[in-house]
Amino acid sequence: MNDYLKITKNGLWDNNQALVALLGLCPLLAVTNNIVNAIGLGLATTFVLVASNTTISIFRHYIRKEIRIPVFVLLIASFVTIVELAMQAYFYNLYLILGIFVPLIVTNCAILGRAEAFASKNTWGKSALDGLMMGIGFSIVLIILGALRELIGSGTLFDQSALLLGSLGNTLSITVFEDYQGTLLAVLPPGAFIGLGLIVALKNWIDA
Repeated sequence: MNDYLKITKNGLWDNNQALVALLGLCPLLAVTNNIVNAIGLGLATTFVLVASNTTISIFRHYIRKEIRIPVFVLLIASFVTIVELAMQAYFYNLYLILGIFVPLIVTNCAILGRAEAFASKNTWGKSALDGLMMGIGFSIVLIILGALRELIGSGTLFDQSALLLGSLGNTLSITVFEDYQGTLLAVLPPGAFIGLGLIVALKNWIDA
């Protein structure tokens, strides 16, 4: 039980891939201009992490060390393809917005890093939990950063929720600031760097 609690805390806080390892920053900074995009990419990344970790752990004894990295990449790419096809079928407009960053999940160092550092050395149960917690931890950072940028940049929250939830999403959009002109810096790449820097600083302050 202690091992599972440690894995959970490690994924959500102690070794959060976005805040501690600083991995996967390209999609994190690129698509977090609102909450909906952040949730979409977070769910996709979490699914790939859980599926790849579990599969690699199950077959770890049958994968030769000399070819493990190409095999890991091939397995990760297979699950990313499943996500990509599912998004094209059910969330096509969101898929168009996320664009190249969905297939680029294959090259996300956080996913390959967990496959090499954890899944290839632990049981499938622990590996699945590690993938889930790492994915949730990464997604939380995505969502917080997306919320900050959307709020400061547009004065709204959960705008374009219909991309994920259809007509139901139209009722979730919140206008926080009426007649707000918006802050362009927040939705541009510099705003993403500043926002992530503030989140990292907050975590370091809490740890200290």
